[in-house]
Amino acid sequence: MPAMAALPESAELLELRSIYKTYGSGERKFTALQDINLQIRPGEFVAILGPSGCGKSTLLRIVTGLNSASSGTVLYRGKPLTGINPHATIVFQTFALYPWLTVQENVELALKARGVPPESRQSRAIKLIDTVGLDGFESAYPRELSGGMRQKVGFARAMAVEPELLCLDEPFSALDVLSAEALRGELMELWLNKSIPTRAIQMVTHNIEEAVFMADRLIIMDKDPGRIVAEMSVELRHPRQRKDTAFQAIVDRVYAAVAGKTLPDAEELGQVPGKGMTRRLPVARLNALAGLLEKLSAEGGRVDIYRFAADIQMELDDLLPVVEAGELLGFVHVQEGDLQLTPLGLAYAEASVLGRKEMFAGRILRLPVISWIYETLQQDDNQRVARQYFLDKLRPDFHDRTEKQLERAINWGRFAELFAFDNDTDELYLE
Repeated sequence: MPAMAALPESAELLELRSIYKTYGSGERKFTALQDINLQIRPGEFVAILGPSGCGKSTLLRIVTGLNSASSGTVLYRGKPLTGINPHATIVFQTFALYPWLTVQENVELALKARGVPPESRQSRAIKLIDTVGLDGFESAYPRELSGGMRQKVGFARAMAVEPELLCLDEPFSALDVLSAEALRGELMELWLNKSIPTRAIQMVTHNIEEAVFMADRLIIMDKDPGRIVAEMSVELRHPRQRKDTAFQAIVDRVYAAVAGKTLPDAEELGQVPGKGMTRRLPVARLNALAGLLEKLSAEGGRVDIYRFAADIQMELDDLLPVVEAGELLGFVHVQEGDLQLTPLGLAYAEASVLGRKEMFAGRILRLPVISWIYETLQQDDNQRVARQYFLDKLRPDFHDRTEKQLERAINWGRFAELFAFDNDTDELYLE
């Protein structure tokens, strides 16, 4: 790749202008990204945070040219990007190594794809392998390496082409806690000491502490549709300490931005299918919801979400759907990063199994999508309706998530003993 002219620190290396990404058309149209505007300058480490399904990874693929935007403009060094971005590379959360190639051959492959001569490929690959701390493992195969070592090979292969912009798609999420921590530290050492030619790093993650530990700027996204809701600077000196008051204060602010606050019922619950925005049901296990309420009760009914997540050892992607379910049912309220148990939530936490079923039934019948299913079944002569009928009615609202949404509604209805599903006839029916 030819050398690029120097770029002033104040200039944008990357700029996204009004990026939209949609799938399907008409009633089946689904907006994955909505009006994304973002700039990244040389010397910046930017982390993109948000719950699953908010379009973080889609955005990263648009930046690297692996996906194209439906509308909007991607500018790299001030020029519109078309096709693959030759100055950016990506490290995925899975190791994505060729198992039949050695460590050195996996790294050389990236150089071969860029047309680097064989004599140069070998020396550059060996140097990179040494840089990421894998000296002596050049001839090893991926199956002989630990998860952390395999991801190091992924980093070496990505850096082999000397990218100006290094994109990281949850690169530590597939590792165990100790391996992830070690690799984060090693990457930061390379970045801060300018041991790699990369001019900027853009990382996607759902781990808030990880983002505050590594990044200079945080971009916070929400979903349905995926959009930017907040931006924060992290002005802490490296190396950062997780127990510092300033560090924890920033993490608190991020949790508050991600979790938002409980909305009025008219906005929180949504509308029935075909009458407006239908609120999707969160991906939350009901036993996890019960456990959350019991723990909240034991903590006195009000906790800081960040500290609470650390205490129960739950990641953001696992905790937020449970909190969302609690909000929908009126069991918890979220305000400025705090989680508060409502009187209903306390009653649920202290109720028997049968008592919980009765309370749950009453609460989910407030949800338009559940009450619509229940009333549709009641109005049928046999109180049985084909599953396909509900899929057809829900599809304009949920698109490719329709089947999962209906399955979730059936599971909630079954727990509440309101309605169930007959696998033999493919019908929903009243209990």
